[in-house]
Amino acid sequence: MTNILQTIHDPDDLKRLTPMELTELAVEIRKAIIAAVSENGGHLASNLGVVELTIALHRVFHSPEDKIIFDVGHQCYTHKLLTGRQELFPRLRQIDGLAGFPKRSESAHDPFNTGHASTSISAAVGLLAGERLKGGNGRTVAIIGDGALTGGLAYEALAHAGQLSLPLIVILNDNKMSISPNVSGLSKYLSRLSMKAKYQSFRRGFDSTVQNIPLFGESLFKGINRIKRAVKAVFYTDNFFVDLGFEYVGPIDGHDEPQIEKILQDVKKLDHPVVVHVITKKGKGYRFAEENPDVYHGVSSFSVENGVDLLKTKKKYGGRLFTDAFTESIMELAVLDSRVLAVTAAMESGTGLAPFKEKFPSRFFDTGITEEHAVTFAAGLALQGFKPIVAIYSTFIQRAIDQVIHDVSLQNAGVIFCLDRAGFVPGDGETHQGLYDIALFRAVPNMTILAPACQSELKAMLFYASACSTPVMIRYPKAIHPDDRYLLTAPIETGRGVFARQNGGKICIAFSGSLYAQVLDAADRLTEQGIAADLYNLRFLKPVDEEYLVSLMNVYDTFVVVEEGIRAGGFGEYVASLTERHVCSTCLLTLAVAEDAATLGTREELLRLNGLDGAGIARSAAARQAP
Repeated sequence: MTNILQTIHDPDDLKRLTPMELTELAVEIRKAIIAAVSENGGHLASNLGVVELTIALHRVFHSPEDKIIFDVGHQCYTHKLLTGRQELFPRLRQIDGLAGFPKRSESAHDPFNTGHASTSISAAVGLLAGERLKGGNGRTVAIIGDGALTGGLAYEALAHAGQLSLPLIVILNDNKMSISPNVSGLSKYLSRLSMKAKYQSFRRGFDSTVQNIPLFGESLFKGINRIKRAVKAVFYTDNFFVDLGFEYVGPIDGHDEPQIEKILQDVKKLDHPVVVHVITKKGKGYRFAEENPDVYHGVSSFSVENGVDLLKTKKKYGGRLFTDAFTESIMELAVLDSRVLAVTAAMESGTGLAPFKEKFPSRFFDTGITEEHAVTFAAGLALQGFKPIVAIYSTFIQRAIDQVIHDVSLQNAGVIFCLDRAGFVPGDGETHQGLYDIALFRAVPNMTILAPACQSELKAMLFYASACSTPVMIRYPKAIHPDDRYLLTAPIETGRGVFARQNGGKICIAFSGSLYAQVLDAADRLTEQGIAADLYNLRFLKPVDEEYLVSLMNVYDTFVVVEEGIRAGGFGEYVASLTERHVCSTCLLTLAVAEDAATLGTREELLRLNGLDGAGIARSAAARQAP
């Protein structure tokens, strides 16, 4: 039997397929996605849910002349398979393979880089406006999920698109999910829209009748907008999208490819913005993902026959994750202090707050994909005397910089930020790296930034933060050092760190907590070369007891600062300015991440490629020693 997918080298190849072949193609695509993700990890449920929709989009539109933008981009695997990237697909999310998100540098069919939610409509409006300013007539389509539509940026873009009245096509992919099940008022509103099909039934029948009228049917079709608006006034009086100036079509079955295709052909002819509301099932075609779409949203490698083994996933990291330590610590703290609240932006499971929600439901808040609101909401809670703990991935806190500064720090509100996935993040590429938080927030007034080296430190730092009345950030990686022999249990002392190893060496390696395992390895390697190295765990990235740190640096011939963050504006650059201001005698070496750093691979691979694994740290430190 012919493998239809192997015959698709370009979206134009789809246009020759029969309906039966399209059905078989969808089956083959799902098999290819499951096979690649089961080997390499990745986003599974979201991709399985948009197979037919993506096929229909590429049959109706002409990429790359017509631009197709996937919000978040974690559902672009079918798109990649249909746009000439099949050969690299087995190396999805691997070094020298395909990125897990759209990338302009990878293909002309990816018109805009995405990775975070709620950006697609803004980007699509800009691309379409630019297209018209250049005199072009290409179409622009934005595919956005109901989860991403909770983000404020999407509403700003919708309002502007309605104002411009350009022929933007927004596909609202309604699967009742973001990562965890949707909880917002918008989710309920879309569910209500999904139940109102009277107008759409009338509309499709009426349009079909008009278009089939000989000679002038097409012209008449273009003039029926006023009639449709009148019908909507009778049958559909509460449509938010219509109020913004959009045509609204739907809801339609997102897995009925012929129906989607027909409707897309219709809306392609409109000269004003339109929302096409499709209903899809996240995880479609793979039983495990259909039954547990949140578990199968983003997965590590797994057995296709048996599904994801969550215990095996944890063992992959060699022990308990920092996320697990955070879960246990916040639960313990919440029992002791009823003022402790938990806030997350649609990342209940990923941040480890699911047990907190179960035990303290009235003290748990999931705001949806709304990082900006989550931060300002937490500021309000703090000013009411509570102790809100905002659990957000490092890459996503970037979306709320203004709120952290304006609403939290400038008024010194006691919000605790727990930044998971700080440092290198495996598999997801440049958009998901947690490399910028140190540089971004060290300059923020009143902010304390802590970096635990192990699970006991994370707990101690969380309790320390809860006793503060000022904002505190705790950053930790998607990893944990499994060896409990080196747990750092010394009390937290503001502005100072603690030695993890001290044997009178002439070199000291000062490190931010996420690199604890790597500096231990580096010290052992240096010992083998006859070089004794002390290890100093910084703990505080802000504030710093400068007098103490300067006195410490002057003890050593070489002082190495190692951080899992971007070099520009990082802690190492601060230490460099400190040594200059105080005329320190030590030779300073800073090891951090360059702006052009490699970002696709496992965390271990990325540390190695950027010289921050044990071997790289030892090599750089040894090179600074006097002969």
